[in-house]
Amino acid sequence: MVFSAAQLIRRNGVTATGMRDVAAHARAPRGSLQHYFPRGKEQLVNEAVAWAGRYAAKRVARFLSELPEPTPGRLFAAMVRQWTDEFTAGGFHGGCPVVAATVDCADADSVRDAAASAFGSWTRPVAEALAGMGVPAARAGSLATLMVSALEGAIVIARAERDIRALTTVAEELTPLLDAAVTRRG
Repeated sequence: MVFSAAQLIRRNGVTATGMRDVAAHARAPRGSLQHYFPRGKEQLVNEAVAWAGRYAAKRVARFLSELPEPTPGRLFAAMVRQWTDEFTAGGFHGGCPVVAATVDCADADSVRDAAASAFGSWTRPVAEALAGMGVPAARAGSLATLMVSALEGAIVIARAERDIRALTTVAEELTPLLDAAVTRRG
């Protein structure tokens, strides 16, 4: 149900995603929602956001393992490519559930906290990867934040424009900056 919630939130936002929709998408009995999420929709949203953060972190590890010669720019290009491939193959129907939850639930402290934690779950492995590639540790965290922020912004613009232009632009423009941050071989 958490996965289903994340998928529906990334497509429709939190407000338009009902608990019944989640149960139907997950092919779960409606009564199971109350059992597993006794605090209701906010708990389910928080768990979906946490899942999305863990998923993004795992993707970073996967991207790194697939790069024959990792560089900061190549890592970022792989992160961007995931979205350009998705949007090209399936349309611009879904974005990041963490962003959707943040926008839709800006007044809910628990959702904001879950989103901040999810972004942290994602930026930490990016920063560690950058440091491992030779980016000074003092700068790796800032660049990881820049990478995630640029990617998320480009995803939003791509969905609005129904075009991958913003994604390809951030990859092209940030790659030289990211690669220039390497001061030693990792």
